[in-house]
Amino acid sequence: MAIIDFGGVEEEVITSEEFPLQKAQEVLAHETVAVLGYGVQGPGQALNLRDNGINVIVGQREGGKSWQRAVDDGFVPGETLFPLTEAATRGTIIQFLLSDAGQMETWPQIKSCLAPGDALYFSHGFSIVFSDRTGVVPPSDVDVILVAPKGSGRTVRTNFLEGSGINSSFAIHQDFTGRARQRTLATGIAIGSGYLFPTTFEKEVLSDLTGERGVLMGCLAGVMEAQYNLLRKHGHSPSEAFNETVEELTQSLIRLVAQNGMDWMFSNCSTTAQRGALDWAPKFRDAVAPVFDDLYQRVESGQETQRVLDANRAPDYRDKLQRELDVIKNSEMWRAGAAVRSLRPENRSR
Repeated sequence: MAIIDFGGVEEEVITSEEFPLQKAQEVLAHETVAVLGYGVQGPGQALNLRDNGINVIVGQREGGKSWQRAVDDGFVPGETLFPLTEAATRGTIIQFLLSDAGQMETWPQIKSCLAPGDALYFSHGFSIVFSDRTGVVPPSDVDVILVAPKGSGRTVRTNFLEGSGINSSFAIHQDFTGRARQRTLATGIAIGSGYLFPTTFEKEVLSDLTGERGVLMGCLAGVMEAQYNLLRKHGHSPSEAFNETVEELTQSLIRLVAQNGMDWMFSNCSTTAQRGALDWAPKFRDAVAPVFDDLYQRVESGQETQRVLDANRAPDYRDKLQRELDVIKNSEMWRAGAAVRSLRPENRSR
């Protein structure tokens, strides 16, 4: 455990140097990790666990694309790939990585598979925190733990393959065995976390739902669209509008922020850009603050949770979702983006 100063506030973090992979392997030596769900987080975590020498099996509904994806990734039906309930029965650490709606739907079956002393593992606090809506209430004789990678499942895998890892939060909701913390940290390291920082199930879900709807996805998409449309309205070409809105951000500036922070990015831009950014950042901050207040209130009250559950339960949900995604894909802005990406040197050489 290390205590790190985060801007004047000290926090505990656990790094792979302090909790090395060898220790994680020792902690998990007699465990079978059952990864339930092979959609978003499942593949990255399962493959990293396998590559790190952990005994891992996958549980997935038979016959669909995700089942076949697991087969393509080397999981063998009847040996390391099973239907959901069989995998849950075989596992001692059950990674419940189905979608939030999928967890609610399958919980009665999965609950019946849990044995005393098992660990029920989540990568999102949704089902536990909003148990009054989801019905997910674990039995009292299991550990209930969380490791939440701060990135997509795809990034969990690609960062692992690149050797960089991904930051993850961790939490313990219920410690029946007295080993919940060791199991949590060991699994967190084994899935490829660069470092782990503590949270609670509630704080994880509130921050995660806010972040996804805010800066990470919803706000980012909305702000990009607003600037692109503004530039097009004033006669700028699609290429110019897209490059000034998206390409320069993703291919240059955000990488400078990732390296050393926002101030360092500012210091590595022109004096004209510096002055404009410093003057306008507070205006944007103050303009969106009320939107974020409303967003957090809706997340905290459970309104966003209910919206997700209601939408995902609809029988035509996937068709509706695809239509919404197609609207984005077929918009002028993102058609321009496809053209711009095709002109990158690494794509032209293919």
